[in-house]
Amino acid sequence: MGASQSLNIPGGGTEGYHILRVIEGSPGYYAGLEAFFDFIVAIENTRLDQDNENLKNILKSNIGKEVNLVIYSSKTQSVREVKITPSTAWGGQGLLGVSIRFCSFEGANENVWHILEVSPNSPASAAGLHSFSDYIIGADSVLHETEDLFSLIESHENRPLKLYVYNDDADSCREVVIVPNSKWGDEGSLGCGIGYGYLHRIPRKNRPPKPIPRPVEKDIDTEKMSTLKAPELGSTPLSTSGTTTVPVIQPSVLQATFGASKEEPLPQEVPTGHLIEPLKEVDPGISVITPIHLPGLPPLTVSASVPTSTLEGLKLDDEHNPYSPPVPIDLSIFNQPGLSSTSSNYASS
Repeated sequence: MGASQSLNIPGGGTEGYHILRVIEGSPGYYAGLEAFFDFIVAIENTRLDQDNENLKNILKSNIGKEVNLVIYSSKTQSVREVKITPSTAWGGQGLLGVSIRFCSFEGANENVWHILEVSPNSPASAAGLHSFSDYIIGADSVLHETEDLFSLIESHENRPLKLYVYNDDADSCREVVIVPNSKWGDEGSLGCGIGYGYLHRIPRKNRPPKPIPRPVEKDIDTEKMSTLKAPELGSTPLSTSGTTTVPVIQPSVLQATFGASKEEPLPQEVPTGHLIEPLKEVDPGISVITPIHLPGLPPLTVSASVPTSTLEGLKLDDEHNPYSPPVPIDLSIFNQPGLSSTSSNYASS
């Protein structure tokens, strides 16, 4: 679409449909039509030199089909052929998504007003006009003569005025809203110089052709997923005890969204940190066996496991051999009230 080539206007003449606005996302937008500079002069080999129903009828009879438009650009003063598909399903009004007006394109490149020096703190400065690179190319009303713009400015004293401005540096058009005010503090109602005539026309430059935007192709699965609403997560606050929790989507929500079957109820919270305490290494210690001799009783043997840390610093014979010679035990611990070292007391206990 939009391949540029040198073509003659069929039937001659200087009339056509002036494109005033191109809606983003429309067939005209994807065909690369440019507002204010482009004129539709022919469609499917039919010259559009009269303001009648020809353009509308041809577009209606080719809905969903690709048609050829012949476009004249007043900016480049050249003709190109554009392929476009009229549509009622692009999401907006009209078959092409453009606003048009029938008029003559003769001298269209002359009806521009060059913004010269912009004074600081002026209405022009507040509106964002740029010195020497901005050109006023239109407004909501028709501008054909040099005085048309100045008359429009005077009629909008202290009222918003919408202008269409082309910037030569950026090679783009934009809308600018300015409030003329003759009492802003200096000369003029806008606070900027305005040039008109041959020396102030938009310069012709050898620019590379603009890339034509292409519509985004939607995948079927993507369209289905776009209709799904994100399930609402639980409002369980995060734990502040060192273990974070993640809210769990209820099974009923999963079933409604993805067609999952309802299983056992899920827990409300699932801990995500420190699920299992790490196993601690157990100190096996050293086994100590000690015989005890009590009066009147047969020999007793006491076996115990003593932690290694308890034995640190102790010097044992035979390199910590638990079977070293018996260690004498102080039996005075049994001479406490209620205890006796006699064999009869131990026999009856």
